[in-house]
Amino acid sequence: METGHRRRGRPKGFAGAKPASTIQALDRALDVLDVLAGGDGLTLSELAGRLDQSVATMHRVLATLERRAFVEISPDTQEWHVGAEAYRLGSAFLRRHNVVERSRPTLWTLMQETGETSNLGVEKEGSVLFVSQVETHETIRAFFPPGSLSPLHASGIGKALLGTYPPDRTERLFRDRAFQRFTDKTIGSLAALREDIAATRRRGYAIDDEERTIGMRCVAAPILNFHGEAIAGISVSGPTHRLTDDTLEAIGERVRRGAATVSRLLGAELDDDGAPRRSA
Repeated sequence: METGHRRRGRPKGFAGAKPASTIQALDRALDVLDVLAGGDGLTLSELAGRLDQSVATMHRVLATLERRAFVEISPDTQEWHVGAEAYRLGSAFLRRHNVVERSRPTLWTLMQETGETSNLGVEKEGSVLFVSQVETHETIRAFFPPGSLSPLHASGIGKALLGTYPPDRTERLFRDRAFQRFTDKTIGSLAALREDIAATRRRGYAIDDEERTIGMRCVAAPILNFHGEAIAGISVSGPTHRLTDDTLEAIGERVRRGAATVSRLLGAELDDDGAPRRSA
């Protein structure tokens, strides 16, 4: 029987009793996929422990999912992973966002020009959802795997998107939201966020200066659609010893131009500086 406490391995948003209409077996299978998607592989017993389920129950769920190729097992380690069918269905979400396909060449160009990892993200329920990435070959590098989430106020892409929002939208987003702190440099108040947004607008790109992870910086700019609305953000991320104060401006300009290139492919009307054209 379900209890009100949150089971280990489940997002906080899932806490509480299940509605009467919930299909328990389906819900349990989705729990399994959710936990496997967040790790590098789990054994049957580890998965059962994470979800507070019996090994027998987990075996039945995994067998069912494996039959449909939603999960697969590594013969060497006996660890379970998300399968190809889950990836195929997840890709349907990306196909809805034409920006993913349109931005791919620009992501590659940014990685080659800067030598750093390039990323693409969209807003999802007040966070940045990373949907595409081109990794650098450097040993020390930033890594935001597609599907991961980051708070808007502690993300270069998040702050780039916020820089395009009207003030009332930003106020609504953060009215009842705590400013989670990750480092001493993380923005901790709405007033500080407003100042950062103003600086982003002046520059034309946002900077995450060790606000999410110590030793890492990120430079980002928004991607606009035909209506001039920000629908995504593009960024370059890397360690502070390569993204130095002396290189940030040049990288920021590259990122800004890259975002403008993708925006134009999506039908945005921009001036030579990459800003939306104003109607006469």
